[in-house]
Amino acid sequence: MQASTVAPSRTGTEPQDREPLIEARNLILSRNGHRILDRVDLRIRPGEILTLVGPNGAGKTTLVRVLLGLIAPDSGTVHRRPGLTVGYAPQRLAIDPAMPLAVERFLTLARPAAKTELRECLAEVGLGPCFDRQVLALSGGEFHRLLLARALLRDPDLLVLDEPLAGVDLAGQAELYRLITGVRDRRGCGILLVSHDLHLVMAATDRVVCLERRVCCAGAPLDVARNPAFQRLFGTELADAFAPYRHHHRDEEP
Repeated sequence: MQASTVAPSRTGTEPQDREPLIEARNLILSRNGHRILDRVDLRIRPGEILTLVGPNGAGKTTLVRVLLGLIAPDSGTVHRRPGLTVGYAPQRLAIDPAMPLAVERFLTLARPAAKTELRECLAEVGLGPCFDRQVLALSGGEFHRLLLARALLRDPDLLVLDEPLAGVDLAGQAELYRLITGVRDRRGCGILLVSHDLHLVMAATDRVVCLERRVCCAGAPLDVARNPAFQRLFGTELADAFAPYRHHHRDEEP
């Protein structure tokens, strides 16, 4: 099969600040004779929140790893803006319960930083009072905020959040989505979310991409909720629930 390539920066008349942060074209990946990604196209621009949804085993996490260069596809191209900085918050992170680990120390394991900078990142995600607390004493929602703060320490152009609401109650989920939207608004970074929390996704994202090994549908949240391919996977309840909903998304392209 054709080898994976990372395409050079695109040039032309498109303004630099709207050039895609990452653009994937025709990605194909198989393992043990099983097609995991099948001709996947995806584009993420600065300042947009794009949410990747799909059933378990749809290839979402694999696609993220290909986009970040952690896995090479069998064929297809991934174009990354030169100098792109990515902040990544994983779905899970194992911490040895026998090892004392304060919030401050946890953040500096990712990147050395002055206490002032650490406190600023914690304040941005609503964890200002937690600077000296033990990581294992944090609630599920607080820990996800801590992972977000750690990702923000990189001052990323692209923020990648893999299931940022896992294990968080409904009120905490809504607050985390408001927080994520605020980060985008303040910093202007692109945000790629991987999520199963579909109701909140519809209200908090600019574009939705529905994946089941291939892109089933993509676009504004309400349009995706009404798409037959999406309804086949998730039912019609979401389309009915969001019938009056209108989302003013920044990018009309799928």
